[in-house]
Amino acid sequence: MEDGMSSPLAIGIDPEEERLLRETVRSVCSPYGHQYFERKARERGHPRELWSALGDAGLLGVAIPEDLGGGGTGISQLAIVTEEVAASGTPLMLLALSPAVCAATLTAFGTPAQKQEWLPTLASGEAVMAFAITEPDAGSNSHNIRTTATKVDGGWRISGSKTYISHVDNAQAILVVAKVEAADSATGREGLSLFIVDPQSDGLETHDISVEIVSPERQFTLFFDDVFTSEGNVVGEPGAGLEPLFAGLNPERIGSAALLNGLARYALDKATTYANERNVWGVPIGTYQALAHPLARAQVLLDASQALTEKAAALYDAGLDASSASNSAKFLASEAASSALDAAIQTHGGNGMATEYGLGTLLGLVRLFRIAPVSTEMVLNHIARKRLGLPKSY
Repeated sequence: MEDGMSSPLAIGIDPEEERLLRETVRSVCSPYGHQYFERKARERGHPRELWSALGDAGLLGVAIPEDLGGGGTGISQLAIVTEEVAASGTPLMLLALSPAVCAATLTAFGTPAQKQEWLPTLASGEAVMAFAITEPDAGSNSHNIRTTATKVDGGWRISGSKTYISHVDNAQAILVVAKVEAADSATGREGLSLFIVDPQSDGLETHDISVEIVSPERQFTLFFDDVFTSEGNVVGEPGAGLEPLFAGLNPERIGSAALLNGLARYALDKATTYANERNVWGVPIGTYQALAHPLARAQVLLDASQALTEKAAALYDAGLDASSASNSAKFLASEAASSALDAAIQTHGGNGMATEYGLGTLLGLVRLFRIAPVSTEMVLNHIARKRLGLPKSY
């Protein structure tokens, strides 16, 4: 494929800097690839070697301030890193969490002590921070979160449960969303708060969730039984509500979109290579429109998704409202990746489902992103309200 189409110029980034960044990521990822990713998943291991290599190259901290061990650039650069890592066949969801959600939240609302403790090690890859918001009964409604934090001498006691929380077994800390006792005077709802919790805390139980996804990044249910965290582990003002929480959600959506864009590129690269080489009736199978058109359609979706992802990242880095663009980018990237993977598998015929070809192994992961980190339906609800001015439906 044309290099300019597979790796478009990002908005507001110097073209030469972008080229060098993409080349650096590709170089770091080249010894690994999808077989490494799949092997780690089968072994129930973690891709620590790749994560450490990304950290050593300064790629995990590109969006973290320079004085705190990062590159001092922005989410635009982190999205490029995430896309290129996924395009190499190693789609690490953690890139949309630890250096995106958690680092962005700490950068915006963390205390000086919290920033000094966590941001340098998140940038280097020495530390990983998980993010715990989803609950069994709350679903997409953050206002229905039941996990509570009660003030005690020296800190807080957290009780409740979370589900589908990834990387708990690989994290040095968990950023937990909980309600405090004081009610919001305007809405009557208890205020949401963020707490840094040690995964090894007394009273915290973790249970592995079995899912039909080939990935070394596993999912867990957490049970908090009067788990203590110190006063210094509160991020932002207790009961401050959604503002600190939303500081990390747009980067999460942008990171998810970037990962999906990389997956779409990976699938299309494999499909076009195969379609140019495979010859059954005297000409390459890519000659046939029945195969060429689905791949071309997926490329068009990918082009649009990359452009919208770059716009969302540029808005976020400029300090502007990026919520609609971030949600739209995640929606479109999910469509692009689904279309690309389906077309790539069909192009390969039976080989598309063979493990060695590295396509069928991605079906569960790509399908997941129509559900998480925000469902397609909730994205459309957001666009209907914020962009079209339609009445709230939920």
